Amino acid sequence: MPDRELPPGSTIGILGGGQLGRMLAMAAARLGLKAHIYSDEAEAPAFDVAAAKSVGSYGDGDAIAQFASCVDVVTCEFENVPAAALEAAARIVPVFPPAKSFAVAQDRLAEKDFVNGLGIPVAPYAPVDSLDDLRNALGRVRYPALLKTRRFGYDGKGQVPIRNEEDAVPALAAIGPVPALVEGIVPFECEVSVIVVRGQRGELQFYDPVENVHQGGILAISRAPARIAPALAVEARTIAGKIADALAHVGVLCVEMFARKGERPELIVNEFAPRVHNSGHWTLDACLISQFESHIRAISGWPLGETARHSDAVMTNLIGADVDRWRELAAEPDTAIHLYGKPEARQGRKMGHVTRLYPKS
Repeated sequence: MPDRELPPGSTIGILGGGQLGRMLAMAAARLGLKAHIYSDEAEAPAFDVAAAKSVGSYGDGDAIAQFASCVDVVTCEFENVPAAALEAAARIVPVFPPAKSFAVAQDRLAEKDFVNGLGIPVAPYAPVDSLDDLRNALGRVRYPALLKTRRFGYDGKGQVPIRNEEDAVPALAAIGPVPALVEGIVPFECEVSVIVVRGQRGELQFYDPVENVHQGGILAISRAPARIAPALAVEARTIAGKIADALAHVGVLCVEMFARKGERPELIVNEFAPRVHNSGHWTLDACLISQFESHIRAISGWPLGETARHSDAVMTNLIGADVDRWRELAAEPDTAIHLYGKPEARQGRKMGHVTRLYPKS
């Protein structure tokens, strides 16, 4: 059972002040809930739309505790929140998703072990703490492979391709002296992700699986629905639900997968994120209730609501200078533009996104 159902007028505490925190705050406002944003950036984009804000280090337990004392529930917009920060907040108010979801997602090896332990297929992998480990692992994982840091990797960061034996030494030097793992590269037909919402009572709702295209390690396009067989779409939802249940997750969870080629197509889990996700941004415009509102509903103990799409959609990220086309994009028919309020359009920085809607197929 939920700890409590938060009535309108309650305050949602959000650790993280980026675009995800911004969109969570806007979703909370739609429900008559307030948002208090905590960020280590003085000019965080989410501050523009929040009822209250706090600036401080995520490592400052006293500041986190003070923040938590001002809100009714705490959630996070990114998965690498320090465990100590979550513990400091949880001593005062409920924190959703629970600490286990973050602990597993923060460590790529723990994540692989967890998913593999559920009997869900993952790419072949092995831990790496030394050059000998890497060479021994490559004998099992095979080429081509990716060497990845176990922590703090996102948008293609913290990973280096290994095509042959000569790449091993420079790859290890490139990621530095940190715990790592190596995993085989899966030949795939397409990349797929599923957004699942799990409530405090364990109820589940799913958004349609989407097809993703990455460029330079950064998500460029999400197409809803994914162009995969109906049976594979059902399997994708089943996998996402199984992971959410095993974590006793509360809120939105995104599971990213590869649809592998072959006589019998199958899904291989790449990773999951215990939060609202870039590949779910299309839900803001193509669904009655977006992933952001679903997350707020779940952590507040509300009914989850409807997740079906009313339109097909293609979401395109505006990265760096792409945002300079805002006038042109704003004039397109059947197109919704979302800008994140970031002051500087740096290369590789997500500045906004557009969603183009089409009749439901």
